[in-house]
Amino acid sequence: MATSAETPSRHGAGKDADDIHVSPSDIAVGVVIGRTSEFFDFFVFAIASVIVFPARLFPFADPLTGTLLSFGLVLLAFVARPIGTAIFMRIDRKHGRVAKLTLALFLLGTSTVAMGLVPSYAVLGEWAIIVMAALRIGQGLAIGGSWDGLASLLALSAPRRKRGFYAMVPQLGAPIGLIVAALLFSYLVSNMSEQDFLDWGWRYPFFVAFSVNVVALFARLRIIASPEFQEAFETRELQPTRIRTAFRSDWRAIWLASFVPLASFAMFHMVTVFPLSWVYLYTDETLTFFLNLTAISAAFGLASVLLSGWLSDWFGRRRVLLWGSLGIGVFSLLAPLLLQGGKTGVATYMIGGFLILGISFGLSSGAVASMFNSRNRYTDSAFASALAWLFGAGLAPLTALFLSTTLGLFAAGIYLLSGAVATAVALWAARQMEFQRQG
Repeated sequence: MATSAETPSRHGAGKDADDIHVSPSDIAVGVVIGRTSEFFDFFVFAIASVIVFPARLFPFADPLTGTLLSFGLVLLAFVARPIGTAIFMRIDRKHGRVAKLTLALFLLGTSTVAMGLVPSYAVLGEWAIIVMAALRIGQGLAIGGSWDGLASLLALSAPRRKRGFYAMVPQLGAPIGLIVAALLFSYLVSNMSEQDFLDWGWRYPFFVAFSVNVVALFARLRIIASPEFQEAFETRELQPTRIRTAFRSDWRAIWLASFVPLASFAMFHMVTVFPLSWVYLYTDETLTFFLNLTAISAAFGLASVLLSGWLSDWFGRRRVLLWGSLGIGVFSLLAPLLLQGGKTGVATYMIGGFLILGISFGLSSGAVASMFNSRNRYTDSAFASALAWLFGAGLAPLTALFLSTTLGLFAAGIYLLSGAVATAVALWAARQMEFQRQG
């Protein structure tokens, strides 16, 4: 069952895992670049789903309905992600991690670039929606397959007293990717007419994504393909086990682990995509103002993610995660008031939300990996993470916007509060499971 203890590897010829020297700083570079590219791709699509796709793909619907339909496209990738994990896990077992990662990032890059080439509904009709949906599914499959084990290896290779900090490093890719995406869209929106932006300007961020993915691919392959890291993966048993075997022995832990980061993953979209849609639909604030505010808020989030690693090493990951879920719960009650408080209220919502998000989000990756034993950690972590993103982030924009427009903003706050409660309960259950195992 779930344990953080390491066992001697069947691959390691009797070596202890700690005898393999792996530089945490080298792994960190590959992890941050890789995660930044993935989050950049997703944020480019998320931003476009609010300010582009309702007009380009769903012109037959009113702005609210068009945005809800666009959020349906956003959800598709999160539904496809566990499927992609299963498909590419098999490729990993058969052909190796280098082949798997190359194929996954190639699919991610080509799917994202192709999105920038899709004609509008006025040109292709319903086929424009179908093609975009297929490409979004391609993105989700690719993200599911891009799980490379570097995040788990980073946490296991770090000095014991700094494991919380290094386990936080993969999460830095989210605020960095968002900052780049928001500023790029802000530049285009502020320097182009609305018609030119909707006709062709919105396509550039999707093309930029391909270049970012190429850099990320080479950065990660440089690490993963080296003999030292191949041996480290094998010695620490970060190898893909059969999915059926992993679920048969660890299905309870996989299910429970998928709820541990639920609050932070729900909060993830509640301070990015959802407020963008609310401000765009129901306020007079300019897009440039909000996109710039998003970038500034994400910078605060970046600092908060860094702080979470330090807090984890001092107070323990589970305790800090609980603090984060409590903070998200309090925020969920104040959020409706802030979003209706004009420019100052929106700015407070964004910056405060990102500060709270960073504390819990920074530890979510390490929290999931730490719940599994070394035998199935690679496979278990990949599926638990994919399910957590589906339940937490995938449903958040669509659900929050629908609830807030039908029942009021307080309903979106209650939705976020339910995620905080789910995380708190999951943390308690994980603790009880650990006690039972030790007893």
